[in-house]
This record gives sequence, C-alpha cells and structure tokens, in this order.
Amino acid sequence: MAELVSCDEALPRVVLYGYFRSSAAFRARIALNLKGIAPETRYVHLLKDGGQQHAAEYKALNPQELIPALVHDGHTITQSLAIIEYLDEIAPEPPLLPADPLGRARVRSIAYQIACDIHPLNNLRMLQYLKRTLSQDDAAVAAWQRHWIATGFAALEAQLARDEETGAFCHRDTPTMADVCLIPQMANARRVELDLAPYPTLARIEAAALAHPAFDAALPKNQPDAE
Repeated sequence: MAELVSCDEALPRVVLYGYFRSSAAFRARIALNLKGIAPETRYVHLLKDGGQQHAAEYKALNPQELIPALVHDGHTITQSLAIIEYLDEIAPEPPLLPADPLGRARVRSIAYQIACDIHPLNNLRMLQYLKRTLSQDDAAVAAWQRHWIATGFAALEAQLARDEETGAFCHRDTPTMADVCLIPQMANARRVELDLAPYPTLARIEAAALAHPAFDAALPKNQPDAE
C-alpha cells in the first residue's frame, strides 16, 4: 500500500460516501488504500431512517440512491468499478490494471463476474424485495444468497485454478481490480455461512489479500461506522 496522504497533499478534495457493510463501498475503500489516498468520508446508513441513501440530499448527489459515490474536485463518480478505474487513471501507481491488453481484459473479466453477475443477486435491494414483496423468510433469503454466490464461485474457482496467470493474487503476484472485487464478495459469503471448502484458490487469494494492509484497513469491522 502506498503511504497514505491527505486530499490536500495529493489531489483536490476527495470525498467517499459509503457504508461499512456495503460490498461496493468496500471495493472503493480498498482501491483508495492501495493508491494511498485518504479521502474525507461521509457515512450513509443503508438501514437507518428507512435507508439514508433515499434521503433527498443524497438522491441529489446520486439519483440511483446507491453507494458508493466518490466526489473529486466537485465532480461525482458513481458505480464502484468506474470509481476504481477513475482512481487508476488519476493516481496511476500502483496500477490496478495490467499494462498489456490481454491482462487488462482478464482482470476486468474476473472483476465483472463478481461485480456484475454475483453481487447484484445478493445486494440489499434484492434481499429487501425477496422479503418485503415476495414474503420470503430469513432462511429462504440466506439460501438464495448461498446458491448464487456458490454458483458464481464455482466458475471463478475453476477459471483461476487452471489459469497460469493466477499467482498469489487473481492476476499474478500483485493486487488488481480483480482482488478488489473478490475480497468483499468473500466477506459476503462468510456472512451467510457459505462453505468455502470447494474454493481453495479463492481462499488462498483471500488470505494473501488480507495480509496486505490496504485490504485489512478496508474491512467492514475496521470502519468508524461499523456496528
């Protein structure tokens, strides 16, 4: 992890709107830590007050009413993957995408599998719909989460286990956007008590990542708004 510097020292004002338990905000925190950027932080509690992301003030910032949102020099960027790539462009070191086109495509493919195919089926909006609209109980909702995480993890494990480009991390031996996406999803899997024994490659990469201070500092339990 690069040495942390304040916004004033490194970049014009950077503000991160997040919530400790949000996987997408978790990704943004990891990326910021890897880049050595210490943003101002605004906490948006996704459950209190009916969900603070629905408040008019936040909706004016992000009409999707989702987190995270990153404000840099007065400009708002939403969607965690867009935030990660934006950070990679304004603060190129250390890079979160490989230099070669095939490497970049591979890392993006892994990241998109997690962020676009696994995570959306397990995010808060989906779970609330299952409970409130479809009248599913907690056990059914947890089973739903385990099913879709396991389905995604099975494919990801097969891909990473057989690919010679897999190293200590998802892509060789330094963290990339792929790991930034994987570690929060591993945390989600643990929270719903998914058996991770079938995914030894993912577990090995998780262990390597959590030994890195940028990932450890971004853990939900280490956030000031953690409950």
